[in-house]
Order: sequence, then C-alpha cells, then structure tokens
Amino acid sequence: MADYYATLGVEKSASDDELKKAYRRLAMQYHPDKNGGAKEAEEKFKEITEAYDVLRDPQKRAAYDRYGEAGLRGGGPGSGYQHVDLSEALNIFMRDFGFGSSDMFGGRGGSGGARPGGDIKVGVPLTLAEVATGVDKVLNIKVLDTCDTCTGSGAEVGSTPQRCATCGGTGEVRRAQRSFFGQFVSVAACPTCNGEGTVVASPCRKCKGDGRVRVEKSISVRIPGGVATGQYMTLRGVGNVGSRGGGKGDVLVVFEVEDNPRFERDEEDLFTEVLVTYPQLVMGTELVVPGVVGNEFKVKVPAGTQSGHLFHLRGKGLPRVNASGTGDMHVRVQVWTPETIGDEEKKLLKRLAELHGNAPKDRNKSFWSRMKEVLGA
Repeated sequence: MADYYATLGVEKSASDDELKKAYRRLAMQYHPDKNGGAKEAEEKFKEITEAYDVLRDPQKRAAYDRYGEAGLRGGGPGSGYQHVDLSEALNIFMRDFGFGSSDMFGGRGGSGGARPGGDIKVGVPLTLAEVATGVDKVLNIKVLDTCDTCTGSGAEVGSTPQRCATCGGTGEVRRAQRSFFGQFVSVAACPTCNGEGTVVASPCRKCKGDGRVRVEKSISVRIPGGVATGQYMTLRGVGNVGSRGGGKGDVLVVFEVEDNPRFERDEEDLFTEVLVTYPQLVMGTELVVPGVVGNEFKVKVPAGTQSGHLFHLRGKGLPRVNASGTGDMHVRVQVWTPETIGDEEKKLLKRLAELHGNAPKDRNKSFWSRMKEVLGA
C-alpha cells in the first residue's frame, strides 16, 4: 500500500500549503516534458500527483488517514478511488498551478488557445434519513458547453480562426532584458490574441466568438451514506468546457445535511433522548425507540435505572462514509415530570415521599466528587 505522505516527503500533520509546495517541487522534477518522456519519470509523476490529489481533498484525506487506501474505495460514481493516469495527472498539475509545458521548460505549447474549463460548486441539501441510506440525486446545473454551431472554434460557419501573427500561435510573447546579473526573459499573454494563440476575424453569431454557450444539464449522482455537512465529492470532467477546445472542469458536490430534531450526530454515532415515567424507571420497562428511516428499535430498561442513563445500540447509527461498518445509536432516558396532577395523584405522591424520604446523600457526594475530579479542584 502506498504511503502518500512519504511519496510527497511530508509529515502526516502537513498543512495544505506544505502539501502544495512539496508537490510542486517534485512535479517540476519529474514532469514528463522535462524528462524526455522517460517511463520511470512518468510513473513517478503519476504517483506524486495521485498522492497530492488525495491529500488536498479534506474528505479523501480523512478517509485515507483513518483507513488507508481501503477508505478511498466505494461510495458510488464520482466518489470511488482509482489510480490516476498520465492525462489526469497532467490536468491536475495544470489545474492547480496553471502551468503548461511551455511555461515550465521553454517549449512551445501544442494546444494553441485551449484552456481547461472551470469547476462548478453545487450545494446539495440532504436529510438525515438520506444520509443513513445513501441516495441518488439528479442535479440540474448550468454549464458552459461547446457551441454546436461553430463546434467550439468561435468562428462563423465557413471561416476558421487564424494563427496569431504576433505570437505565432503560442499565446504568449517573450521579452529579453539584460541586467547586471545577466539576461532575464519575461513571459506575458499576447496582447493581440489575449493569450489564445488564434484570432477570429468572423466570430460565431451564436456564441459571440467564445466557442461556448451556457446550457442546463441534468447529472445523476449516487451520494454514499454517512456523509456530513461540508464534505464534498468531485465529479470529474462534467463541469464547464474550456475555451477553444479546452477540456472540461469538474463539478464539486457539497453536502448540506439538515438538522434533525430527534437526533444529535457525532460523526457516525447518533444520540437521542426518550422520556419515561418514574414507575417505568423503578420497575423496569421495554421502550420502542424510533430510528432515522422509520424503523424501530427495542430497548430493555432494567428495574432501578437512573434518569440520564445512556443505553448503547451497537451498529444502529450511520454508515461510515467510503468504508465498511456502522456507528452506534445512544439512547438516553430522562424522567418525565407532569406539569399538572390530580388530587388522587397528589395523595399517592405524598405517601410515596413519606416512604422514600430524601435522596441518598452518598450518591450526591459521589457526584460532586466526580465533578471536582473533572474540574481539577
């Protein structure tokens, strides 16, 4: 099993900035264009890019830290784990650092004005019941897609974009300056073609020369059980298309789990509270506790149970996201005090008070002793 932290040469506590610096340094060293396409360098480039892509994602990093590579597998389309290929590794590098081959190594880019498309962030509200089972959702999103009139060229039908005469199609201009320390070369976007490498003399009337139009699309996505608010999954290659034939960006599906009045959540564990009467605690009873998805669980309350006691139902909580196993449900019983009582009840309670007297002092002393220990008094 790969050690992603060792692959990048960072500690497990590394910050996002430290991860990015380590990846950038190694990517510049092993980039295929710098190593003449050597197979060994290509494999190393894919390894470090895969490690960086997992650790830069908070959800993937948490799953990896807890379960290793096994925690990255499963969870439906878009959320599963797979090794990156060279094309994806290059896209990740350009996405996060904006570098192409010509920027790093002085070569000439072969894609002209093609630029990768931007990512889209979509918030998806979820109920706790949906989190408990996982759910299929259909997302209606607006994206920039390839213009069907000019097929992405940006030029009117019957015409074609022409290579920019200023930059020769590279999309950039270079200026050499001499100084005391030697010659420096500055690179800037071409002012004639705005860095696209081509000039459209007759822009497409539908897309106004951009090569893209905004359309509404429906995307089906399987959201795995156990997700939490703020976590997200990445749908690769379904976002905005890039200009001049550039690749598509991603869609980031961000989860927003609604509060449930009956349950408190702590990761995959659930906490709920059930009201019981004093006789039920004294003599014992069997409670029926409603679950998250309309199911029910039975809890046997032994005679003499104290108010506030916590019962644990193993495996009745939420599934662990992208991993096997299920959390627990914790049921706290609290005595119910009626706000009004009748005359007959008052007589019975007075007689009961005479029989019981006050609560045991030893128990109160034990409680305050424990509180002092907690508070360090």
